[in-house]
Amino acid sequence: MDFSSHTQSSLSLSFNSHVSSPPAQPTPSKSTITDDSISLQIDTSYLQSSNPIPSKPLQLLDEKIDKVHSENNGEDNEKEEEQEEFSILGHPMCLKRQRDGQTMHLSKRFATEQGLESRRASVRAWGNQPLPMADPEIHEIMEKEKRRQFNGIELIASENFVCRAVMEALGSHLTNKYSEGLPGARYYTGNQYIDQIESLCIERALKAFNLDSDKWGVNVQPYSCTSANFAVYTGLLLPGDRIMGLDSPSGGHLSHGYYTPGGKKISAASIFFESLPYKVNPQTGYIDYEKLEEKAMDFRPKILICGGSSYPREWDYVRIRQIADKCGAVLLCDMAHISGLVAAKECASPFDCCDIVTSTTHKSLRGPRGGIIFFRRGKKSRKQGMSLSQGDCSSHYDFEDRINFAVHPSLQGGPHNNHIAALAIALKQVATPEYKAYMQQVKKNAQALVSALLRRKCRLVTGGTDNHLLLWDLTTLGLRGKNYERVCEMCHITLNKSAIFGDNGAISPGGVRIGTPAMTSRGCVEADFETIADFLLRAAQITSAVQREHGKLQKGFLEGLQNNKDIVELRNRVETFASQFAMPGFDVI
Repeated sequence: MDFSSHTQSSLSLSFNSHVSSPPAQPTPSKSTITDDSISLQIDTSYLQSSNPIPSKPLQLLDEKIDKVHSENNGEDNEKEEEQEEFSILGHPMCLKRQRDGQTMHLSKRFATEQGLESRRASVRAWGNQPLPMADPEIHEIMEKEKRRQFNGIELIASENFVCRAVMEALGSHLTNKYSEGLPGARYYTGNQYIDQIESLCIERALKAFNLDSDKWGVNVQPYSCTSANFAVYTGLLLPGDRIMGLDSPSGGHLSHGYYTPGGKKISAASIFFESLPYKVNPQTGYIDYEKLEEKAMDFRPKILICGGSSYPREWDYVRIRQIADKCGAVLLCDMAHISGLVAAKECASPFDCCDIVTSTTHKSLRGPRGGIIFFRRGKKSRKQGMSLSQGDCSSHYDFEDRINFAVHPSLQGGPHNNHIAALAIALKQVATPEYKAYMQQVKKNAQALVSALLRRKCRLVTGGTDNHLLLWDLTTLGLRGKNYERVCEMCHITLNKSAIFGDNGAISPGGVRIGTPAMTSRGCVEADFETIADFLLRAAQITSAVQREHGKLQKGFLEGLQNNKDIVELRNRVETFASQFAMPGFDVI
């Protein structure tokens, strides 16, 4: 139809389908265009009108909805409209569809549920896959590591095996949560249960070491003992302040400020602070407290450090406390290696004399890999050697706030909540009689291994041990620690090369450090360590033979290990021996 001659028009557009009553008959003055659903009526009576007619929106109304409207007296109770604007012949029009609310909601809900289920499936596709399916490559490597642990003899003094409960906590949903800060004072919300876990861990840490919460506080957030030590330095010292710890070749730890004989600074502690080490007596292997005092009085460290990573004897905490007070130093003990023995009361406790005590949580404690800091709080029980508060002579310790602030926000971000939960589990076990019996067996096994090696004419630093580890001096056999370590590894015996006093440093150590906690966790007793001593001596014989034939240098020595029948024979013996013992935490098929 041609509408070009019309200047004004009044239009109305309505649905005629499904009408319950007959439609009104059009008047002769109106032309009608119809189809089966819509009638378009054009009123020509207004063509000559001088009065302009305002544009009105065009409405398409479902008759069914009109009926509902009439039943509801025109009210729009809980109805929903969809509106679309357009124009015809320059007149703005509006298309409205009104639907029954329930019908539309059902339609939308069906579509929404379909979309939600699709998204759920998408999340499950990547989020709920077991490791073998999600990453078979990593899973295969992990399974190989599991078999290595099961088939080998673990003698690294700083390693241990954790229980299944600790593993489950470490691999739990707790890793999802950020919780910067301390319980009750977090940066993020949603930490009410994380607070409960950390508070319980703190409570158990104090109980494990029989400490009064009025006199001792603890921070369980450090990622390692090295981090814990550096947090203490950061909290109490200024850059360039002095610290003093046991020299690394004497059995100390790098985090206590080690640098090489050539003066190269190795650890962050030696880079940011000035350090001067004390040493053991070269004849006896014991700490020389007389020379320690002499050095401390000359050097005047602000923090004096006791404890080490490969010192097999007891520490004289009373003596070193006296030295700290005399030179005006805070006394810090790093008990990383002996913390399990301390908790079980199987060695002297540093808590009686020290101001601050740090530790790892994964060695003899048999917990997850991490660190912990204990610090004195409340009223001072003795005159603090010097004021680290820059003139503050308060009668109360001020370590707590400074150390906590150093851990976070100075050095770390959010704590690893999965680790803290796992540590709480381990500390609960530490407080049991069964754990004390375990630590007693650790010491018995160490003594049995010492006796077995001494009977075989091996030289041990200090001649024995008071704790869980021993140092075997290989220089008397003409062996390099690195070469012996490699032979043992190929035979599925893991231990580590270690510096001993008289070496040029940790680069080419002349001894090995051997510990008993891990194999004790698997159920070994004294007789088993007699067998282990035989394996160790046989590995030394193989190392000596290869060195004689191929030399001590790495390239030639490693070539001599290829297809070595003696190594294959010893490895088979080791695997047969080790695989008879249970493995904590997991089963091996």
